[in-house]
Parts: sequence; structure tokens; C-alpha cells
Amino acid sequence: MAQIIRQNPDSPALPDFRNLGTVLRVLVAVNGLAAVAALVRAPRWDAWMVEWLDVTALLEPHLLAEIALLYALQPWLARQSYGIGAAVVAASTVAFGVLIHGMFVAPGVAGDGALLRRVAFALLVCGALLYYFRLRARALSPAIAEARLQALQARIRPHFLFNSINAALSLVRAEPRRAEEALEDMADLFRVLMRDNRELAPLADEVELCRQYLALEKLRLGDRLQVDWHLNSMPGDALVPPLMLQPLIENAVYHGIEPASTPGVVSINIFYKAGIVHAILRNPYRVDGGRHHAGNKMALDNVRERLALHFDSEASLESKVMADAYEVHIRVPYRSASGAAAPGAVPGTVAPGGMKASHG
Repeated sequence: MAQIIRQNPDSPALPDFRNLGTVLRVLVAVNGLAAVAALVRAPRWDAWMVEWLDVTALLEPHLLAEIALLYALQPWLARQSYGIGAAVVAASTVAFGVLIHGMFVAPGVAGDGALLRRVAFALLVCGALLYYFRLRARALSPAIAEARLQALQARIRPHFLFNSINAALSLVRAEPRRAEEALEDMADLFRVLMRDNRELAPLADEVELCRQYLALEKLRLGDRLQVDWHLNSMPGDALVPPLMLQPLIENAVYHGIEPASTPGVVSINIFYKAGIVHAILRNPYRVDGGRHHAGNKMALDNVRERLALHFDSEASLESKVMADAYEVHIRVPYRSASGAAAPGAVPGTVAPGGMKASHG
């Protein structure tokens, strides 16, 4: 019987050297170790700063050059095994150590064995950082985190399932074709929710899932639920965490549409700008929403956590209450299966339901 929750990943992976959080952690860690080394070497407290500057004068060119190389090699490294990738990182550490030492240190000035000590220290730091990132990846994806992810994927409110089935049954005699489409949408929706969703998926698939979810909600809410899609600039091939949008749209319907007796608009604006994919969701907000506003943070926190797991500090989720609307703004870096750096223009994108999308 296949395990529902994997206790350990299939194989370790190198950190993403194009991720801002990874780069910042490397810079802080290496410079912090340099500060400690300078403190140990300094003969007096007041000489520590001078000693640290001397250490970083050789350290920074090495560090920045290696980060630049690993940034350039990241697409290739991502396709290699952990062993090959780690060997390449170690080899680049040695190569840059020798190169920087030869460029900036005059022969005989640093004393015998200086190059060997520098290379050994660089390899020690390199190994420590690789080990840290490996431990961090395991810590962020333990069984309990996957259990929470499974819980989110299974969390469609019971009242939604009950009401959707009743809505479909009410159409069986009068509009059998529409009832059939509703049941097909429901089957597709629950198929996605029940599958293994740990890997990133195309944004277009997530939008299609949301279309099916909203079609089911519209069966019972009718004209009270209006959906305004803005998808002209959406990069459909962008990779995002599965169920990034659906729980938030479910919140928008539950908190923004259900409490009101008058029609309300759920606005979904997805676009690409300067290497970032933006998704802005907006729904009506009433101060007297009562219990419908309670518990609104659960889905937000869960999606925010999964964005951090996949993209570290490069992704964000912000929410705010405006005069008469509630807005959620998601930002994720553009990544695609092809490894393209940026999407081309996407004119004439067709919005879900066959309607021409408005410009975002």
C-alpha cells in the first residue's frame, strides 16, 4: 500500500541558487563566520574591525564570483543528482579560492600553507552551508507539514459539497445537460483535491480548477455571484503551488457573497510584471459579516506557508480591508517547466467560461 505521507523526500536537492532567500542566507552566514574568524585572530578588541576588513577583502570577491557562477548554472544544476551538484559547488569553491589567492596575494606574503588553509576553510564553509540547506529542506517538509497540506487539499466545506449535490439534483429533470456538466465539474474538482499535490503546477490548471469551483457555487448562488476575470496578461505556464487560488476564492465566496442578499462581484486579476506573477483577488466586505469573517486567516496562513516553502522570500501574500472590499495580493517569481526567463505577450487570453478576459 502506497504511503499517503512521505516521511522523507525521495532524494535531497541542492538549494535554488537563483532564490533571493538562498543568496541572502549564504551572504549572511559566510560574512558572519568571517567576523568570528577575525575576532579569533585579532590580538585586541579594538583591532577586530581591521582584521575583519582584511579577511573580507579576499572573501568577498571569492563569494560574489561563486554566487554569480552558481546563479548562471542553476538550470543545469537543477537537472543533476545531489552528488554531482554538490561536487560542482565544491569544485567551484576550490577553483575560485585558488584564483582569488593568486590574483590578490603576492607570493610569500601570506606565508607557507596560506593557500591550503584558505581552500580548506572555504571547503569547510561550503560543506556546512550545503548541510544546513539540506537540513532546512527536511525541516520544512516533515510528515506533519505534509499532513497539513493534505488537510488543506481535503478541506472543502461540507456545506459546499452538500449544496452542490442538491443544486445538481435540482437540475436533473429541467436541465439535464447542465446537471451533467455540474457533476463533471464536481468530479474534476475532487479529483484534483485528492491527488498528490506536492509539486508545482501550471497556473492555467489552477485557474481552470477555480473556474469549475465557481461554476458549482453559481448553481446555488445564481446571480448573487458575479465573477470578473482579468487574464489578458496571465502567463499560463507559470508554475505555482497547487490550490494556491482555490481556497482563497472559496473564502471570497463564503465571506463576501453568502452573507449578502444582493449581487456581489469576486474579481480575479492575474498578470505578469518584471519577473513576478501577481494574483489579486477582491470580494465585497461588510463590517457586519459576523461569523462569515471569523476564521478567514486559516486559508491565508496555509497558502502563505506553502508559498514560503516553495519560493522562500521571493513570494508573498498580503491581505487588506478596504472601504467596501477585501483584497488578497499574491506575488510569486515566474518559473516555467521550460526554464524560460520571462513569458511573452499573452494577447487575447480567453477567460474561463469562454468569455474574453478584460485587460489586467
